[in-house]
Amino acid sequence: MASSIHDLARHLNISIGTVSRALNGRADVNADTRQRVLAAAKQLNYSPNQSGRSLRQGTTHSIAFMLQPHPGDQQYGEPFFIPFLIGLQGRLAEYGLDLMVVMGEPGQYQQDRLRRVVETRRADAVVLANTRREDDRINYLSKAGFPFATLGRSQSGDDTYPSLDIDFERAGDEAVDRLVARGHRRIAAIRPSLDLNFGYLFLDGYRKALKRHGIEVDPGLIADGFINEAGGYQVTPRVMLSKDRPTAIIFNNDAMALGGCKALAEMGIRPGHDIAVIVIVDTPLCRYFSPALTAFRPSLEPMGRRLAEMLLASLPAFAGPEGPRIIREVWPLELIARDSD
Repeated sequence: MASSIHDLARHLNISIGTVSRALNGRADVNADTRQRVLAAAKQLNYSPNQSGRSLRQGTTHSIAFMLQPHPGDQQYGEPFFIPFLIGLQGRLAEYGLDLMVVMGEPGQYQQDRLRRVVETRRADAVVLANTRREDDRINYLSKAGFPFATLGRSQSGDDTYPSLDIDFERAGDEAVDRLVARGHRRIAAIRPSLDLNFGYLFLDGYRKALKRHGIEVDPGLIADGFINEAGGYQVTPRVMLSKDRPTAIIFNNDAMALGGCKALAEMGIRPGHDIAVIVIVDTPLCRYFSPALTAFRPSLEPMGRRLAEMLLASLPAFAGPEGPRIIREVWPLELIARDSD
């Protein structure tokens, strides 16, 4: 019976990535290891997965991550994505794959760049982020039959691609619970615009929690804006000018929270003293703001590793003896209580 690449790796007690690189003649594998792998392949009657061989014809051994920077001031490291990418790259590297970041123009949609990646076969698969409620990129990749996974859910496509998302709905619900328990009933919600799906999920949780507590949803306390500091700075005064102004605000983004807190300070309203503030999701920006902002923290590096595993499980070349599987998961966030609420 023919052996698989997994059998070779187990037999030699080395990683699948090293076996793959050795079999493909990669220069980063030393000669002794390559000879061991080739000898074991012959001994164990190794037979390459034919669908995996097809994937690798003209392969780049790369996965493309489509990074769309936010417009505005926050161009100094994308604190959400850097730890996520570290996890993603680390897991892919174990399989001999490189991570290629395809950068879009700040605030602009990525359809043209995505098409170039697919049509020129610059990568073997794609990871999408910043998923929209209706996302043409997902429809395009599904129709093209090009392998992909998403960080975030969407109403586009179907359930035939891997996706990993954060439970924004639950976080919105829990944020309202926390504020109501502290006596707040006028609670504002500020989320990103641009049809980003996580903003809708957050708002669903926020509304459901208010209704569960018998609090009427006031459209005047809900605002959306650009997903950056300037966006939060511009829209926060709108909810504060409400006839019965809020005593608490939940921001759906850290950069928007920083801009919003600056606007509050200019209005003579002190976050953590005159108004409670909670942020979804947490980054180091929240930790070092004054007052430190209560926020919901995702496990970004483990999420990156897990999405890599989910993508690989969907690819015939890496799925193992059980065959390709589509895995879809939603991860909770951990509340980090600080000074702002």
